Amino acid sequence: MSIRSLDLLDLPNLYRMRGEAVGLDTARTLTRGNPLGAAGLLAYVNPARHIYSAIANGENGASVLGGIIHTRGETFAKLLYLAPSSCLDHPELPDLIENLSAESGSWGAFHVLAEVDETSDGFIALRRAGFAVYAWQRMWDVSQITGAASELSWTRVKSIHLPAIQSLYQQIVPPLLHPIESAPDDAHGWISQNGVRCYASSTAGMYGIALTPLIHPDANDVGVILTSLVNVLPDRRNRPVYLQVRSYQAWLEPVLEDLGASAGPRQAVMVKHLAHLVKDAQVARATQPAGVSVQPSRVSRMEKHKT
Repeated sequence: MSIRSLDLLDLPNLYRMRGEAVGLDTARTLTRGNPLGAAGLLAYVNPARHIYSAIANGENGASVLGGIIHTRGETFAKLLYLAPSSCLDHPELPDLIENLSAESGSWGAFHVLAEVDETSDGFIALRRAGFAVYAWQRMWDVSQITGAASELSWTRVKSIHLPAIQSLYQQIVPPLLHPIESAPDDAHGWISQNGVRCYASSTAGMYGIALTPLIHPDANDVGVILTSLVNVLPDRRNRPVYLQVRSYQAWLEPVLEDLGASAGPRQAVMVKHLAHLVKDAQVARATQPAGVSVQPSRVSRMEKHKT
């Protein structure tokens, strides 16, 4: 078995496999399309970007490949895809996933994330490669939801809103997940005021728009809130809109069902923690402040006398 990075000679074969790629970053796949499409393939051979793809060649002649991406400054990387879908039980797949994860460690990532259908063979391969489930999610298609008209307004996030958004994050996201899903630290997304703060981050591509909400359980008229959020999105151009609902906000799912939204398959949200070695370590010597003397300790010996 050999694992090597993608090169230009592999592009024709990869393009033929584009229909068998399994996306592991669901929001990116829904908004930007097939990760092995023509536009995506060029990104994998661009050394200026933190995108890496590798191929494992098995002894029986079958090959599997995968890709990973990292945004500069983030503490995590994301697996992009595995392919082909018909070979997710390939015995070399866990080693390929380990190779991809190791590459992200060189970029400074502390974790690798992946989203996969819980019934997929890819779920088993990820578990064998050291990934663990930390949440579940569904992507809901909210493009056609209907609800009562409302004057509730959503506005784009500004830097002044960040303390309120981070406070909302602390109240909703379980503390055990904070090292994995860090609090928002930039002015991005949408915010509304309805007695308590409601926030939604967004990502958009030519194939759709994906929203990730943080809505406090004490919020009233949640159906109206979600409907207003979908209606406020500018420049939709008939693109589908998806809402990402994680297990710690599962109470939103009955509301979405009542609104007529369509649920996607349940997915496992998985994480692999990376270990970083400290190279060229040196002993740090303690320095003694000037004018301070250290007296040796004195230990008295107790003698036991016989009586």
